[in-house]
Amino acid sequence: MKQADIFLAFFRVGILGYGGGPSSIPLVHKEVVEKYKWMNSDEFSDILALGNALPGPIATKMAGYIGYRVGGILGMLNALAATMVPTIILMILLLTVLNSYKDEPWVSGMTEAVVPVVAVMLAVLTWDFVKKSGTSKLGWKWTLLALAGSLLLLQFLHLHPAILIFVLLLVALLKKDSSSETEKEGGEQ
Repeated sequence: MKQADIFLAFFRVGILGYGGGPSSIPLVHKEVVEKYKWMNSDEFSDILALGNALPGPIATKMAGYIGYRVGGILGMLNALAATMVPTIILMILLLTVLNSYKDEPWVSGMTEAVVPVVAVMLAVLTWDFVKKSGTSKLGWKWTLLALAGSLLLLQFLHLHPAILIFVLLLVALLKKDSSSETEKEGGEQ
């Protein structure tokens, strides 16, 4: 039953994730965190950050990891197949149809309409992460500072997102180690 759930979850993402990785992330979140409850939002955001730092398409990286975590090697292969097969089939069908009607106005309107929809989906997911960060141990002050700093580094200084993610993960690991050492020292006195 678990393998069928893995397949259905990632098949829905594969079939509805029109527009690539960014549009599929909220769909994966909906399936994995909200519907099947295989992990919580914090674990999902960790997987998302790690997936963004690695090369390759985000949808397949997340499907592979989550499939493996939930159903082992078979779950990983199942999730990868469920993510890729709809895309392959739809690409063949859509490209055949779109090539036949590429000069029609409804085709260009359809492709242009996808961009704002994906933007809204990503904005909703981002707002959920911001709210969680603000109410976590990080607090609103550090959350807003991290948001402003990330915006500055990514948009104006053109820093690659993987570098920013790597540095933030490194800082979090070092901070966690230093805070646990401080707690140990305080407990010994």
